[in-house]
Amino acid sequence: MATTRIWVPGYQSSMVQDMDRGNASSATDFLLAGLFPGSRHSLLLNAAVVLVYVLAFLGNALLIVLILGDARLHTPMYVLLSQLSLIDLTLTSTIVPKMATNFFTGERGISWVGCGTQSFFFLLLGMSECLILTLMAYDRYVAVCNPLRYPAIMSPRFCLHMVAGCWVGGSASSLVHTVYPLHFPICGSREIQHFFCEVPVLIKLSCEDTSVYQSVVVVTSVVLLVVPFGLITASYTLIFLAVLRMSSVKGRRKVLATCSSHLTVVSLFFRPNIFIYMSFTSSHSPEQDQALSVFSNVLTPMLNPLIYSLRNKEVLAALRKLAGRCGAS
Repeated sequence: MATTRIWVPGYQSSMVQDMDRGNASSATDFLLAGLFPGSRHSLLLNAAVVLVYVLAFLGNALLIVLILGDARLHTPMYVLLSQLSLIDLTLTSTIVPKMATNFFTGERGISWVGCGTQSFFFLLLGMSECLILTLMAYDRYVAVCNPLRYPAIMSPRFCLHMVAGCWVGGSASSLVHTVYPLHFPICGSREIQHFFCEVPVLIKLSCEDTSVYQSVVVVTSVVLLVVPFGLITASYTLIFLAVLRMSSVKGRRKVLATCSSHLTVVSLFFRPNIFIYMSFTSSHSPEQDQALSVFSNVLTPMLNPLIYSLRNKEVLAALRKLAGRCGAS
């Protein structure tokens, strides 16, 4: 049976342009494998992560509102805590909505610009959180070991400078570690074995020798993870020594309650991130990377507001005050 070919003016050139655009897009875009793509329970896992994200968003947003709305919480410790909540809220919003959109629509693509933007904000927020946690430990050290000098040392101006330094330092380091990896040539598959764009996973796609850059990442991880963790450990060692010298049992309990909350958050943040970035050259499986990322970047931000509020009388008092206002209105 003969096939009749009909020529339509402009159709052929339009089709060629569409093909050219498709080829250009495929040469620059990436494909996200998604969250545990080989699992039989992928729908349940993705739905659970979205639910955790919603809880994390609401919990951190509520904590920010409580701190901003109650004048008794306008102290350096709670200012830093509000910054931690802001970071957690933004961090989860950087990765989970894109993951959920790709899964429930079936579209796995992410543009080169989108991948770079996601990687930049993820690194910025992660590095800033590391520095904020370190400053929170320093704040507790000054409050316990130098209580008389606390108002002078932790002045509002100094606190503002500390917070600004965290964001500026995180932005500078994030920019370097976002721009540089995206310039490595990719010769094979452009499928990222993850549910978001992360530097260790992006580097695995390159066909060049990236061992030098991997060493740079390890050194950066030492500076931004091991050194802060060491400073936090030193701060709390001095705090516990000061607690042992306290004669007041009530004072001991109050200090230990505050410090235990912060130490729990520090442990949840640093342990998985040190494993991911300090063992950069090791052979992690994609499933290990994804499980650690979900734990560190989705589950922990949901737990942080609970950890800081359940054992904190000031936050609970602010929550009751807000609930009373809502009930009265």
